[in-house]
Amino acid sequence: MPIIVNLDVMLAKRKMRLNELAERIGITTANLSILKTGKAKAIRFSTLELICDVLECQPGDIMEYAKGEE
Repeated sequence: MPIIVNLDVMLAKRKMRLNELAERIGITTANLSILKTGKAKAIRFSTLELICDVLECQPGDIMEYAKGEE
């Protein structure tokens, strides 16, 4: 998939664990893990907004487009 998820990078920069983020935004760790590993097919804007709020970042800090990547 040409969309690369860099959630793990942002978590490391903020010194936060996945389960802490999941708890703070009200989503299961399993669903957040699916997003982190790039296996998610979609993300709700409301979820993206909460992630950005907690991690104090922009959506582009979490996701990037890599043309031609599969």
